[in-house]
Order: sequence, then structure tokens, then C-alpha cells
Amino acid sequence: MRSRVLVQMSEEDADPERIETLTGLLRADLLQLDVEDVARLRSGEAPPGTRGLDVAEVGSLVVLLGQSATGLSAVVGAVRAWLARGHGPRRTSRIEIGGDVLELSEASRQDQDHLVSLFVSKHSGQDAPWPADEP
Repeated sequence: MRSRVLVQMSEEDADPERIETLTGLLRADLLQLDVEDVARLRSGEAPPGTRGLDVAEVGSLVVLLGQSATGLSAVVGAVRAWLARGHGPRRTSRIEIGGDVLELSEASRQDQDHLVSLFVSKHSGQDAPWPADEP
């Protein structure tokens, strides 16, 4: 099953150039995974007189998952690692697949684990493991 995953990230008070740099670092991490491709989201040509950065698309990647059943889980793990590396300014991420969205920022590790488990299981056809302390 091939799927497209939209990954958007932001960092509080970061300018477009910083976000573009962070996006490149995350893209490099994602390309190390078992995915078919990771491309920057393009919405068209930059307006004349600009430096070529479309602010609406800065921080956005499209990940093409291959046939691997673990692809989405690995992508989400890489995004969570990116979030964890941000010591200082608040970082957020938005992962979208098939119209469903997973947003992560300052949720506790336990809450993130639960949300990620539900999201990945829905899109991989597996049952979500529930934490033992949940009803």
C-alpha cells in the first residue's frame, strides 16, 4: 500500500530561512528510512522579487511511503525525534494522511505515545495497543 504523508513543522519565532534549514535536516533523516521519496511541498513559483521561499510551504514535506508496513511508524518516530531535539523554542508538527491529522507539540510523552499508536494503527490496519492504565 503506497501512501502520501504530509509532514509540516514549525518552530516558535523562527524565520522562514531557519524553518527551511530545519526542514532540510528532517528531510535528510526521513530519507534514511524505508520510504520511497521525501520531497519539499511546492505550491508554485515564488513571486517576482522574492528569494524563492513560499512561507506557506516552508516546513512542509511530502513523504511517499512504499510497501513497508513500518514506514508510517518510522516517519512518525523521526518527526517525534525532531520535536525532542528542540530545546528552547516550542516546536510543533502536523502529520496528515488520508485526511486524518496528528498534531504533536507539548503533549506529555505518554499522551504522544497514545496518539501516535492510534494514528499509526488506523493507517496500517493494525489494532492499537492501549496503555495498561487506560480503561
